[in-house]
Formats: sequence, C-alpha cells, structure tokens
Amino acid sequence: MPLMSYLGAIGAAQREAMESDGDVIIIGEDVEANVYGTTGGKSRSDRGDFLTIFGPDRIRNTPISEEAIVGVAAGAAMTGLRPIVDLSYSSFMYLAFDQLVNQIAKNRYMFGGQASIPLVIRSAMFYGLSTGAHHSDRPYPMLMNVPGLKIITPVSPSDAKGLLRTAIDLDDPVICFEACPLWSMKEDVSDEEYRIPLGVAKTVVEGTDVTIVAISGAVPHALKAANELREEGVSVELIDPRTMVPLDCGTILNSVTKTGRLVIADPAHRTCGAAAEISAIVAERAFDALKAPIVRITTPDTQIPFAPVLEQQLYPNATKIKTAMRRVLQH
Repeated sequence: MPLMSYLGAIGAAQREAMESDGDVIIIGEDVEANVYGTTGGKSRSDRGDFLTIFGPDRIRNTPISEEAIVGVAAGAAMTGLRPIVDLSYSSFMYLAFDQLVNQIAKNRYMFGGQASIPLVIRSAMFYGLSTGAHHSDRPYPMLMNVPGLKIITPVSPSDAKGLLRTAIDLDDPVICFEACPLWSMKEDVSDEEYRIPLGVAKTVVEGTDVTIVAISGAVPHALKAANELREEGVSVELIDPRTMVPLDCGTILNSVTKTGRLVIADPAHRTCGAAAEISAIVAERAFDALKAPIVRITTPDTQIPFAPVLEQQLYPNATKIKTAMRRVLQH
C-alpha cells in the first residue's frame, strides 16, 4: 500500500470515481489548478493533472459565487451528472445556504422521491491557522439540523478515500467537512478501490474505563490523551463517529454502557453542537449506565481571533481532554 497524505487520498478517490463513471465532474473556483485535483500522493507540482486527463468539460472552473456554484451543481445532479463541488473554506458555504437547505436538501421530498441529487460538497475547515473569524468556522452542527443532507467528517487518509468514494456513489447530497490541520497526515492507503459505509463509527482504541467520542480534528488530540492516560493505567475507549449524519448511535451507546463514563471532544462551538446532540442521545438512551456526568470539550461560543496565542487556547487539545477524563474517573 502506498504512503498517501490526506489530500492525496481525496485526490485518489476523485480520480477513481471519474475514471469509473463518466458522469462524475468537479466544479469550483480555480479547480483547474487546485491542489485538491492532483493525483493521490502527488505534490503541488502536479496541479492541473486532472485537467490533462479528464478535460475542461469535467473540470469546471466557476466564478467566485458560492450560490451559483452550488446552484449549478444542483441542476447538474438533477439532470444526471454526479458533481463534486469544491467550496474551499467552509465559511463560504453560508452564501449558498438557500440552494443547499431549501433546494438540495428538500429536493427528494418535494418531488415525492422521483428526483435525486447525487452530489458531494467538499468544504475545508481552516481553523487553527490564524485565518480570523470570517474563515475559521466549523458549521457541520448547523447542517446536522437539516433533513435530507448526509455529513461526513473523515479524519485519516484511508477514511477520507473510502468515505468519499461512498459519498460519490450515493444518490443523495453529502457534505464532506475536512479539517485542514489533518491535510498533511500520511498513512498507508490501499491503491485498490474500496468504500466505507456511512453511519459506521470507528473504534480507534478499545478500553473499559472511560469513553471519549472525538469529532474531526479533535481525534488526534484525543488519541494522544488516551495514550498518555494508558501509561497511568487508565483504559480509554476512543470513538471517531466519521459520519455525523447518519450518526452511529449504537457504537457510542454500547461503549458508554461498557465504561459508564463519557467525554466528548468537538472543535465546533458548544451551543446546539454535535457534542450536545451526542450528550442528549446518551442521556436519553443510556442514562442508567452512567457513573459520572457527561463532559463536553468544545470551542467556546465566541468568534475566532486572528492572534495565534489567543486562538489556540480555544480548541480541544490533549491536555483539556485528559483533564476531563480524569474528572469523570473520580466518580
């Protein structure tokens, strides 16, 4: 298996899909020369590779108008194509909310199941890089509240490739939220075609004392905390949901039933967030198994500052997660 970066795995998934299905196209700003379009594992010097292979009819540059990009993708999907939309910064998605929430998400329902919108929207979360309040949002919790959308948050290169291939195959709209700090992560990834089903969480580490559910970019921090606590004799079970919609409630509930303790690490904001939803599910369905209160480690409800020294204090990290797990272990 070749060593592949997260972005390389995304590129490999897109290339495989385009080679196997002539209806798959890529739409977005500057995609002709964008690093996301490179062949899996290649460097920035290979930008434009997809354009050479598939041509300008399938690699479509667009004006700088997110509403237009998503609207074009919706129409293309309704008429038989399978667009992959590159929206770059996830904060830009707000400009396309009418198309996304009112049209794409409601399409199948409004047409009584006679129409489908097989499209994927890739959206990068650039938080932690001093990009300021307008470019640092992590809006997947907002869209978890919209029926009709599927949401994936791959963490590893292998998961990114497998989940994206599944998303491209589906006849429903899928939003892929990619945490930019993960883009440089590398691991061995199969060069064969494979798919990972949506709605199946990954148990990254098995344990018996406390469950930590970590979302997107919080997973590496939770893994570091789990490994450090293991050296102290604490058995931590780490779960990466991988897909927020559909959410694998069964894996989370089974883990909490086993450990009796739950900590949730989520880099999105606290109020009405993914961590709040998971907390509610466990409180409703596994309350009797809890030995301690549920603890959430999230970004506080504040705008993101430019200054790195201020910004880095906001997000979940290994120290915060370890402190939370030690707290619940006292019960």
